[in-house]
Amino acid sequence: MDANELLKKIRKIEIKTRGLSQNIFAGEYHSAFKGRGMTFSEVREYQYGDDIRDIDWNVTARHNRPYVKVYEEERELTVMLLIDVSGSRNFGAVGEDKRMMIAEIAATVAFSAIQNNDKIGVIFFSDKVEKFIPPKKGRKHILFIIRELLDFTPQHKGTDVAVALRYLTDAIKKRCTTFVISDFIDDHDYYQALSIANNKHDVTAVQVYDKRDSQLPDVGLMRVIDLETGHDRWINTSSKKVRQTFNRWWYERQQAMIDRFNKSRVEYTSIATDEDFVKALMALFKKRGVR
Repeated sequence: MDANELLKKIRKIEIKTRGLSQNIFAGEYHSAFKGRGMTFSEVREYQYGDDIRDIDWNVTARHNRPYVKVYEEERELTVMLLIDVSGSRNFGAVGEDKRMMIAEIAATVAFSAIQNNDKIGVIFFSDKVEKFIPPKKGRKHILFIIRELLDFTPQHKGTDVAVALRYLTDAIKKRCTTFVISDFIDDHDYYQALSIANNKHDVTAVQVYDKRDSQLPDVGLMRVIDLETGHDRWINTSSKKVRQTFNRWWYERQQAMIDRFNKSRVEYTSIATDEDFVKALMALFKKRGVR
């Protein structure tokens, strides 16, 4: 898009999402996401991915298995957004396209973060890590992130969530709050990477999907193109068997995704592009706030 159109879209998203973060999300975000300070609180058993520098050697020696120190949480956070920029984000059939909704959700979280004096950083990923924006504070930084959300062109089109999670685990040393925003149309198994990342950080997953990702319309012969591989084919959507097969594929994919989240103890929400993402985020924040 040209510079004027980009500036208009940036301004439109800023007005909408900053207002949401100020008027709706500020309190919920503050109570749902808490930081980590340096005041000792308790010890617990070591979990894979914990920082070995937190091991309490005295307690470890007494119990003959590793324990780590847990600290009281401070208010200031580092928030990381892991943003899916694969080819499938450009799909839009029902409601707005996934790309725009992902941008609005990410911007809302980002403005909520700076309202609470938190740092915000971004990892753009496809089946590779496309770009890393280090965490910083301030409106200027948020506007730069929004511009990148709208105008960034990835070099690859595939999806590999595990690549982004491993990069997060390696790149961000201190515990942070992380939002993975993706349609999670990913043929790779990211369970192990998700578990390790969530043991070190606080990971929340936000799935953005189009209703046509999950259900085919009955419109006769239809040409479909995979936006990530470029492969295309004709399918007969008037066939009940074809539609049922497609629905089953989506259901099984969703169940596998949910199973990974549950086993990794990762909170998640799924939002369709024709739905109000505000309600979904509010419900997610409230759920976390009463944990």
